[in-house]
Amino acid sequence: MAIRQIRTIGDEILRKECKPVKEMTPRLKELVEDMFETMYETGGVGLAAPQVGILKQIVVIDVEDGNQYVLVNPVIESEEGSQTGAEGCLSVPGKSGIVTRPNKVTVRAFDENMEPIELVGEGFLARAICHECDHLHGSLYVDKVEGELEDVEAEEEES
Repeated sequence: MAIRQIRTIGDEILRKECKPVKEMTPRLKELVEDMFETMYETGGVGLAAPQVGILKQIVVIDVEDGNQYVLVNPVIESEEGSQTGAEGCLSVPGKSGIVTRPNKVTVRAFDENMEPIELVGEGFLARAICHECDHLHGSLYVDKVEGELEDVEAEEEES
């Protein structure tokens, strides 16, 4: 496992559409492990493959609910309600902004073994799912910020 370099805003790879994963290769399994290690090392709660320079539809999430989520080729099937709150991103260091997201989402994806899964996320998990899935389509939370970006201390950053 290895810590990978996180691409930051201004890097054109963050604005590109990611390709679906056709099969889980040993190299992609290593990528998933590296993504978790990189996310934990940098204090994030989610990380998408383009954030480490790989244009594949892979997301890892850990919102400290006792689960590690791996979403391959995720598709958000439904959204309910709304929540508005501060959001940050490892690819936009030192900043946060207010973003409105669904309060509950259902996502269909594959796990790290390419087994189909359905995940229902509420609250913070729903926010993380939406945030990370946006990365797979070249969208950053700064595109959705209500008002201005704020400066934050490193330990306050999330996702």
